[in-house]
Amino acid sequence: RRAAFSWRRANPLGSLRLLRSQPQLLELATVHFLFYLAHHVLSSVFVLYTGYRYGWTVTDVGWALAAVGVSVAAIQGGLVSIVVGRFGERTSLLAGLTFGAIGFLVYGLAPSSRWFVLGIPVMSLWGLYGPAAQGLMTRRVTPSEQGRLQGALGSVVGVTGILGPGLFSLTFSASIGRFRAWLPTGSAFALASLLLALAVFIAWHATKPG
Repeated sequence: RRAAFSWRRANPLGSLRLLRSQPQLLELATVHFLFYLAHHVLSSVFVLYTGYRYGWTVTDVGWALAAVGVSVAAIQGGLVSIVVGRFGERTSLLAGLTFGAIGFLVYGLAPSSRWFVLGIPVMSLWGLYGPAAQGLMTRRVTPSEQGRLQGALGSVVGVTGILGPGLFSLTFSASIGRFRAWLPTGSAFALASLLLALAVFIAWHATKPG
C-alpha cells in the first residue's frame, strides 16, 4: 500500500508535515517529543549524578544498569501485552508517562543509594508508553502513510537528541556549580519529571473519548 513518490515528502521536514494533518496526531507527536527529551537525562547525567551524589563506582553503575535491563525486559516482555489488553492503549499510555514522571522524581529526591535503586522498578514501568503510543498514532493515518509517520517520529526523536544532552548537562552543572545554593542536586531529574508531567496532560487531552 505505497503512496506515490513525492520529493516534497522525501526529506525529514517533509515528513513532519504529516503530523500537522490532524490535531490529535500533532498532540501525540508532542508527547512523543517530551518523552524522548526526558529520556536523555539518563544518558547525559546518570553516571555523573550517581557518582557525585552517592559516590558510585563503575561497578555500582554496572549493577544498576543490569537491574534496569532486567526490569525493562520484564515489563516489555510480558506486562505490556497484559496491561494494554486489559486496560486499553489510552490507560497504558497515561500510566507509562505517570510512572516515568514518578520514577524521575524518585531519582532526583533520593537521599541515598538505597532510595535511588528503589526507583528503578518504578521507572521501568514507563515502558508501557511505547506500544500504546504507536498503536494510537498509527491508527490516525492511512495505510499508505505508515512509513511517513515512522519517518516523522524518527525526525522528532532526532531533534531531542540535539536538545536533550545540552539541556540536562547544563542543568546538572548549574545545580553543583554557581547555582547550587538554591538549585537542588537532582534538578536535572526533576526537570525530566516535569516534562513527563506535561506530557501526561497533553496525552490525556489528545486521547479523550470523542
